[in-house]
Amino acid sequence: MALSKGKGAWLIAGFNTMSDSEKAKYNRVALCKFMSKVIYGICLSLLLWALSDLLKLTWLYILGMVLFVALLLFTIIYANTGDRFKK
Repeated sequence: MALSKGKGAWLIAGFNTMSDSEKAKYNRVALCKFMSKVIYGICLSLLLWALSDLLKLTWLYILGMVLFVALLLFTIIYANTGDRFKK
């Protein structure tokens, strides 16, 4: 919840360990909002995994896994190219 409001940058691994001068180079609000959307997507894939186990539907598990892997690949590529979160 804090990330979706643009707060809680200390929760983001890597950003948390930067020096204060390095942190000043980044737009914290944009980074936090982006990471909150990623976390919501990961939660959706975990929900699909749980539902697949409860309902005994293999295709839900596969859908959740595809969503999870695609989301991780997209996040790694999007966040590390184009200096999107730098001021």
